[in-house]
Amino acid sequence: MKSLLRLWPYFARYKKMYICGAVLVVFSSLAQALWPRFFGNGIDSITRGTATPQTLLIQAGIIVVLSFVSGFLYYLVRQNIIVASRLIEYDLRNDLLAHVERLSMRFFQSTPQGELMAYATNDIDAVRFFVGPSIMYTADTLATFLAVFGFMLALSPELALLTVLLLPLMSLSVYLIGRKVHPLFDTVQAHFATMTGRTTESISGIRVVRAYVREAYEKSVFNNLAKGYFDKNMRLARTQGLMQPIIFGFMGLSTVILLLVGGKLIMSKQLTIGELSQFIVYLGMLTWPFIAIGWVTSMVQRGAASMARLVKLFETKPEIENSERTNWQIASLRGEIEFHDVSFRYRPELDPVLNNISLRIEQGTTLAIIGRTGSGKTSLVNLIARLFDPTEGVVTIDGHDLRAIPLEVLRSQIGFVTQEPFLFSETIAENIGFGTREAERVDFSGRILGTDGTGATNGFPKLTPPSPLGTEEAARAADIYDNVTEFPEQFETMIGERGITLSGGQKQRTAIARALARNPRILVMDDAMSAVDTATEERILSNLRNDARPRTTILISHRTSTAREADMIIVLDRGRIVERGTHQELLASEGPYYDLYRRQLLEESLESA
Repeated sequence: MKSLLRLWPYFARYKKMYICGAVLVVFSSLAQALWPRFFGNGIDSITRGTATPQTLLIQAGIIVVLSFVSGFLYYLVRQNIIVASRLIEYDLRNDLLAHVERLSMRFFQSTPQGELMAYATNDIDAVRFFVGPSIMYTADTLATFLAVFGFMLALSPELALLTVLLLPLMSLSVYLIGRKVHPLFDTVQAHFATMTGRTTESISGIRVVRAYVREAYEKSVFNNLAKGYFDKNMRLARTQGLMQPIIFGFMGLSTVILLLVGGKLIMSKQLTIGELSQFIVYLGMLTWPFIAIGWVTSMVQRGAASMARLVKLFETKPEIENSERTNWQIASLRGEIEFHDVSFRYRPELDPVLNNISLRIEQGTTLAIIGRTGSGKTSLVNLIARLFDPTEGVVTIDGHDLRAIPLEVLRSQIGFVTQEPFLFSETIAENIGFGTREAERVDFSGRILGTDGTGATNGFPKLTPPSPLGTEEAARAADIYDNVTEFPEQFETMIGERGITLSGGQKQRTAIARALARNPRILVMDDAMSAVDTATEERILSNLRNDARPRTTILISHRTSTAREADMIIVLDRGRIVERGTHQELLASEGPYYDLYRRQLLEESLESA
């Protein structure tokens, strides 16, 4: 239950709405508790023979008015408490996304997407039911009980006490059942996350599933997960199902006590039939609030279980973030990169993937990185964008330690094309302009740095990113323009989830255009042309070479054809630089690069034969 205390800042944000809702609950309960008195008085007037059509009509009208007032006030209660809960849900979802976006790459490597989706759906929904309906029904139950019990005491203290005698026992029984609900619901949520993760993975990999004819297998796996989810929900439902029989059982016993004792009091002239009728109505009014206790208990247990999961996620600290070392005066970069004895490993227990890398990349030059799979090429460039920090050594840009450069400044001036291009289910134009259409810049702590993407506000540093390129200019540079103009809707063509309607080469070139559209000072292309032919590759490289803009370019490739025009080439093997130099220098040394070059020439000659 301690996890629910973490919601206090959200409650404080909307405290006026909750206070207003609580006040309205009181008046609604009072109006509801008043009308049975007129109902009882009407019955007594009938039994005494003093009733007239006019007096009965007046009493009926008062009952209708009080019922209407109670209902309208309760509507206003919902407009405050339930709306506040929706606002908290909105804030919580935004905070969750903002936090997840700040988390380090290592977190996403170990956390399935389905689990994150479970946090954003079931868990936040469960918390919303706690901050909304459970609070509203708790306030309603308390106010109704106090109002109704007060009127019952005024009629007959003895009968009132006997009638509600069993209610504390009912509440205790509901509480004991609720204690069993918490771990069961936690298990259900955890299994839901597993099932969602597997389903998301299966749908995302539908091409592979179909290519390997694994539909039946995936169906059986999902069936087993769904059966497990069903079984766990059934155990939860059976436990929760005990609540209502217990509640109705106690309410039935209370009714029996009411009739037996109330009948005796009527016979002894200590109570009238109208007053007993009021007691019966009041007992009915207490039925729903005490039934709500069971539902509220369930919602609180569910909310606590879900909030505990969310707290665990919120307490996950990002490994890469701005800190006291950050120099907020750095507003732009030139692009001179240097590695000083850098080593890196993904986890302490694993072998290092980079060993004592020392490398200088001059501003405006092109570096090509060659090496076999697993040699550390991607790990090296990931350090430049500070997706990870080096285990040992220092990486600098323009002489600044990366840990001193504000993350938003660093990443706003790097164009990164990954091995597997990710495109959004939007138009081609929106994908190309993805990194250039920011209405405002926000730092990695959530602070707004500028309202126009370049200016500064509230004393935060002024950012000076390069002026972005136009969509068509970036598309021409990436050699995708001609393909796009052949589509019926051209740049407004929707490309489907992950760019499914495009070929592999078109997806890569669209991703290259997206990186170029930012006009970055540093361009990193991580094997970004593996799906294009050599002629297309040469045109893209030629466009990059002929671009007069100052830009430091880093090319990762398995092809020597990509590297031969670079200002410098390094060859990585098992995390170490084993060769460095120009294309001609490396051929003359007849080392690993020369062997790779000869092998690729032979492959090309065999393919053309």
